[in-house]
Amino acid sequence: MYDTKPVLRDIDLDVLESDFLGITGPNGGGKTTLLKVVLGLMKPVAGSISFFDCGKPVSSLKMGYLPQVNPIDKRFPISVYEVIASGLAGAKPRFRDFTASQKDRIREIMARMGLESFSKRAVGELSGGQLQRALLARAVVSRPQVLILDEPNTYIDKNFESRFYELLGEINKETAVMLVSHDVGTLLTLVKNVACVNETLRYHNGADISGDFIF
Repeated sequence: MYDTKPVLRDIDLDVLESDFLGITGPNGGGKTTLLKVVLGLMKPVAGSISFFDCGKPVSSLKMGYLPQVNPIDKRFPISVYEVIASGLAGAKPRFRDFTASQKDRIREIMARMGLESFSKRAVGELSGGQLQRALLARAVVSRPQVLILDEPNTYIDKNFESRFYELLGEINKETAVMLVSHDVGTLLTLVKNVACVNETLRYHNGADISGDFIF
């Protein structure tokens, strides 16, 4: 709720373990707000969010997040490797180096994103698309149970776009994905289920939908 106006109401949504949920809707309809509530960045004024792991209720799930607005200050002296490694910071004991398996994981995900040659490069030297790949790598390096993406193709360079979408399909084999996008055509080629958010939510089981489904 912003001021006294509800942004979302009467939302009833289940995201399954292997789901790839596409979320679309008009500007200001509440898509980003929905993601922030799921992430715990905003608290709903009514209702609740429940998480389950292997069918049992848990307090939270491991989540990866790629926001629409790039959170990295390019003036900050940090390398691509360090950006990606920061996604494992919560699993590393304080004042200790990453384990050998964690370093292997960082290198593995860097290779999947096509960033091997950029390992030591400062983020300030990257193009918008290269930085977006590094941030996606940071979001998935910890093997999250849910990956949440808010308009991820905003900065993706065109020569990597098709590979980017392939990567999301590969990631979905081990991680549930929630993807917000205005690009409905591309969205429908990627996802398994679709939700349209415009204060309320309309859900469609499957991605074979007609134009009148969209608000």
